[in-house]
This record gives sequence, C-alpha cells and structure tokens, in this order.
Amino acid sequence: MSESDFFSHVTAARVHGLPMPFAVEHTQTIHVSTEEPTLRDRVLGVRGHHVAPKTVTVVAVRGVRVTSAVDTWCQLSTMLGLDDLIRIGDTLVRRKHPFAEMRDLLAAVRRYSGRRGVKLLREALIWIRPGVDSPRETDLRLLIVRASLPEPEVNAIIMSRTGVKLATGDLVFRRYRVLLEYDGGQHRTDENQFHWDVDRLDALMEERWRVIRINKSHLHNPPEVIRRVTVALMAGGWRPVAKAQKVPD
Repeated sequence: MSESDFFSHVTAARVHGLPMPFAVEHTQTIHVSTEEPTLRDRVLGVRGHHVAPKTVTVVAVRGVRVTSAVDTWCQLSTMLGLDDLIRIGDTLVRRKHPFAEMRDLLAAVRRYSGRRGVKLLREALIWIRPGVDSPRETDLRLLIVRASLPEPEVNAIIMSRTGVKLATGDLVFRRYRVLLEYDGGQHRTDENQFHWDVDRLDALMEERWRVIRINKSHLHNPPEVIRRVTVALMAGGWRPVAKAQKVPD
C-alpha cells in the first residue's frame, strides 16, 4: 500500500468493530481505496476502489489508515441490506462510546446524495435510534415496531415513585409499565451481574412493572415474542388501533 491508500468498506468495518453479517465479515477480500485515479486490483484477494478527492474522512485506528466509521457505513450501503445498515447505524450512535451523533449520520447521507446506495441509507436513518447497547437490542426493537406495537424508549432510566433510580431498561414502554430486557451471555456467566439483575427485577416488580426477559433463542420465534409483549402491553392498558375498513361503493 502506498501513502495514498487506505482500507475501506468491509475491511474498514472490521477494523472499527462494526457488526456485520457473518458471511460478509469473514470474507477474505481486502478492500483498499485511494484518491489516486490509477488504482487497480494489484494483488489477488484485494479489491481496489477509487474515491473522489475530499469525499471521505480517513482516520487512524491502532495505526491503521481506514475510512471513518460513518463513511464506512455509507460505503457499505452498496453491499448490505436495510437491517444490516440499521444495526451498524445504531452502533455508530450507541449509548457507550459512540462513534458519532445522529447529526453526523444525517450530514453524511446528505453528502452521499446522488450516489448508489443513498436511498437505502435514507431509509435506514428512519429506523436508527441513539442509545442502543447491542445489535440484538436493535433486532428486538425492529421486531416490535414492525408488528405495529408501540415504539419503546431505548435504554431509558426508570425511577421509583419516591424518585430513586431503579434501572436503565433496554426497551421501556413507560406508559404501560412494561420493560423488555435482552439478556446476553454476561447475564448468565457473570455472577455479580446475575445478582444485580435479581435485585433490580425485584425492585421493578415492587413498583408494578412487568418485566419480560428475552435471549437469543427467543428471537428465533418472533410470533411468541410478539405475543408476550402484546399481552403485557394490553394488561397495562394499551389497545391496538383498529384498521379503517373501506366502505363499499
């Protein structure tokens, strides 16, 4: 690689640690970009890309030159599907150590106007929410909203009636006092985390919150997840909006 070359696309995403589909993440092809117009795929397994001057930001990650995380997300719009772009977008504006803010994503999509993939980026922006902790939380939220259930708050703080913080809930339906928690591996293997979860859930139930815990296996049965959430929401007072029926002529 010359001084004008830098990693991009899937390779940059791997360097940044962005979530991608298994098949894409484990591809052996290395993606290299440059602003020099003479770039060619010079080595087997290397795919070269030419980018217009000053259209992407190049950063150093552990000494490796790569496109910025936001520009990498834009580049991946020609390679990934909508939900993959939403997961990555949620990761960019995640709760802890975010790569960017929503305004950065909006500005990037505006700069990307006219290029292939921008339509998918615009659609992804509609679904991206700041404050998410994991791609599984993203999947769970999308499942719920696409089933026409109310949209929950993401990693929202829950207070007791006396003003004491009870928890930061993954997906919170505050009006109906329903909390949806995604339990990753740490919740089972970390003893301190396990005891903290027990105490926290007891405190929430004392405040009359309905807590639904979901893990990876549950996501393989979406109808059951939707059923459980629907039952809890209706117990809290939510009612589905009746669909308008077309009046015969």
